[in-house]
Amino acid sequence: MTQHGPFESRPEFDPSSSQGYSAWHYPNDEDFARQGYAPNVTGEERTWAILAHLSAVIAWFVSAGWISFIGPLLVWAIKKDSSPYVRQAAAQSFNFNIGMALMTITGWIMVITVILLPLGFLVIGIAWVLEMYHHIKATIRASDNKIHRYPFQIKILS
Repeated sequence: MTQHGPFESRPEFDPSSSQGYSAWHYPNDEDFARQGYAPNVTGEERTWAILAHLSAVIAWFVSAGWISFIGPLLVWAIKKDSSPYVRQAAAQSFNFNIGMALMTITGWIMVITVILLPLGFLVIGIAWVLEMYHHIKATIRASDNKIHRYPFQIKILS
């Protein structure tokens, strides 16, 4: 085993083993879970997790929020089989973006009804603030080897 960060050594991957990373019980490692730390995360995994969270913010600014789920979906598709940590980060980011997209669509429907126009703009504004806050917080937590749990997820990816 080799050292990978300040927490503990990472078991070597054995593709012939039915358990894969046999000693890596993610996310049920209670010692790290209590502290919010992801166990045994390499620098490459941390970079991919940061990209999963930050890509949603970048896509949000490029598309005014309409395709912010694409970045996390691409990261999930690329890394889902090689890293449980990155898969979890990308899946949660994607699921959260779907929830926020539905909230935004609901807000726009309220705006179109005219009677609910003020409430609709409020819902859209709340969705925007939640997206920015949680994606930036998740990016910072990922850079510190921590796990971020997004609220308001519609569980599509895992």
